[in-house]
Amino acid sequence: MVSPSRPVPRPGEPAADRQDWLLSVEDLEVSYGKAPVVHGVSFGVRAGEFVALLGRNGAGKSSTLHAVCGLIGKRAGRVRFGGADITHATPERIVALGLVPVLEGHRVFPSLTVEDNLLVATYAGRSGEVRQALDRVYAVFPELAERRRQPASRLSGGQQQILAVGQGIIADPRLLILDEPSGGLAPIVVDRILEVAADLCRAGAAVILVEQLVDKALRHADQALVMETGRLVRAAPAADLRGSDVLHEIYLGAAAAVARV
Repeated sequence: MVSPSRPVPRPGEPAADRQDWLLSVEDLEVSYGKAPVVHGVSFGVRAGEFVALLGRNGAGKSSTLHAVCGLIGKRAGRVRFGGADITHATPERIVALGLVPVLEGHRVFPSLTVEDNLLVATYAGRSGEVRQALDRVYAVFPELAERRRQPASRLSGGQQQILAVGQGIIADPRLLILDEPSGGLAPIVVDRILEVAADLCRAGAAVILVEQLVDKALRHADQALVMETGRLVRAAPAADLRGSDVLHEIYLGAAAAVARV
């Protein structure tokens, strides 16, 4: 696990300091039509690192991650993963390399059973022993084991979200992206998901988490990236931002910080 005392690396660092980066994003720009939404975003993630990507709705977090995963085009910039340039790679190629996204609004296959939804994810990922991989997911999410033979269409919205996270885990990611995993879930289930993500990091994988439950995100993260209006405005150890006025200003406006004085 990377020490939380070290800052999130930036592409301005000497190349020698970037050799152990698993993911490198440099000067990323994204536009929808002629409207720019991501402006020169740069950051790096090391193996074993848990990074929280924070900011208000509309700050550009999801657009950044969609571009990294090859789901939308890039206006400019470069993305490298595991030493390979994936700037123009297809989403399928990116997942095959071990960068696995579970994005907000992730859809499961409603006509397939819960177990078949998980098995589909193993085809795209790097899992070796499928039965053992299934058992690991079921151990973490017993509600999926109980419904393994049911079609996913019969699950509640929250249960489908759990299934989507299970798909990400069973794909054996080198880097797992979780975009708003708490949607529609009870707090105790959110805690379980974040504990699983932390376990992945302890095993050597990396996690990027986008989450509006900021306190929960920072409790688990090593590092934090903060975005505003499509720009990365802060990169710091997560511990430095817990209880900080910086996040109150970003999420609630400067008045919130003044009110706390």
